[in-house]
Amino acid sequence: MEGGGEEVADDRAMNISLKDLSKKLEEFAKARDWEKYHSPRNLLLAMCFLAVSEYNQSCNKDKVGEVGELSEIFQWRGEVDKGLPNWDDSDKEHLGEELSDVLLYLIRLADICGIDLGDAAAKKIVKNAIKYPPKLF
Repeated sequence: MEGGGEEVADDRAMNISLKDLSKKLEEFAKARDWEKYHSPRNLLLAMCFLAVSEYNQSCNKDKVGEVGELSEIFQWRGEVDKGLPNWDDSDKEHLGEELSDVLLYLIRLADICGIDLGDAAAKKIVKNAIKYPPKLF
């Protein structure tokens, strides 16, 4: 693989931490001189909307970002069973790719904003446990 993608592709089968993913995303952006575009606003908008450009128009892409692409997968399927037993492997692979796109943008956004996403998520789970104790449900 050319263009500095090896550092990301080599970890496909590894159990990788959020911090490791964050570092790899930073290296990926630096290698392509994309850091100047990775402001909190731009990263958030990339998750939600795609900028209208000749590329997007030539690919017939709507003005949706990664979250929109993820939503499209489920849009006309109705309710689906856990584990997606009725989905074929290519649909599951596509879902994994779109979930990964959202996760990677979210990790990069947290990193650019100076937020430890793992720590913030752990704290939020504790807050939710206090706010919604099991006895209430």
